[in-house]
Amino acid sequence: MRGSVPYATRDDAMQFADDVAARRGLDREWVRATIGAARFLPNVPRLMLPGPVGTVKNWQTYRSRFIDPVRIAAGVRFWRANADTLARAEQVYGVPAEIIVGIIGVETIYGRNMGNFRVIDALATLSFDFPQGHPRAAERQAFFRGELESFLSIESRTADDPLTPLGSYAGAMGMPQFMPSSMAKYAVDFDGDGRIDLVNNPADVIGSVANYFKAFGWQPGVPAIYPVHFEEARLQKAILLAPDILPTFSADSFVAAGAVPEGDGIKHKGLFALIELQNGADAPPTYVAGTRNFYVITRYNWSSYYAMSVLDLGQEVKAAMEQ
Repeated sequence: MRGSVPYATRDDAMQFADDVAARRGLDREWVRATIGAARFLPNVPRLMLPGPVGTVKNWQTYRSRFIDPVRIAAGVRFWRANADTLARAEQVYGVPAEIIVGIIGVETIYGRNMGNFRVIDALATLSFDFPQGHPRAAERQAFFRGELESFLSIESRTADDPLTPLGSYAGAMGMPQFMPSSMAKYAVDFDGDGRIDLVNNPADVIGSVANYFKAFGWQPGVPAIYPVHFEEARLQKAILLAPDILPTFSADSFVAAGAVPEGDGIKHKGLFALIELQNGADAPPTYVAGTRNFYVITRYNWSSYYAMSVLDLGQEVKAAMEQ
């Protein structure tokens, strides 16, 4: 539900509009009118706040939100309908089809749930009314102001109404839920029709997701995770978990700290991170050895739970394709 007061009445919003127009060389009145037409979304700031302190995460519960028969069946249909494009994306960018399919499925169920918030409203709300109770409020508010600026820059180059695009409550758009800055940097016209459409054109969606991962350093042919087991006598779990999802340990130093990658993982030439997925208060965590490619998936959403869901959904869809 949109608030009744437009941002045209806010001095800070209009000052931001003037600054953006000057910085980007945009028409000042168009920028002021566009931001001025945005409305405050009263529920959005609350959605930005982190959960209560002490909340125990549950990987199995999180996973069940994304790995289910409906999403897997939709993934099979999407893969079959776009098999040639997925194969071409893998050839051009080196990103496997199951990773691309996993991302689009987790994000929007292949375009089914792309968001019903006006993007201009969401970005204005988070730019000018970000909740100050957030632990990183200043940093996050600055991020959304940058996204609002990117959105205005993109829209200024089209003949479309900037008040029309819909997306998530955070301003993410289209089948892959790209933020405006990602649209500007990574979206590609993968079918060569002269325009980029991440809402209705699966080819552009597939190419853009693959291009995003390549830009962040995806390494072709390298698994994102390996199974891992612990040698308790020398296990230094605190040291292994300290870097979080950032790959930090060579295979030798990983093993020296008591974490042994299984299968071909022991021969992996790159760095590892120990990934811990909590399973609630009554079950032990799940652990995997994450490679650089696991870290690249988290550049889409900074969460190991998210990255594992992408991997698992992609594998489930691939397995269903082969049945």
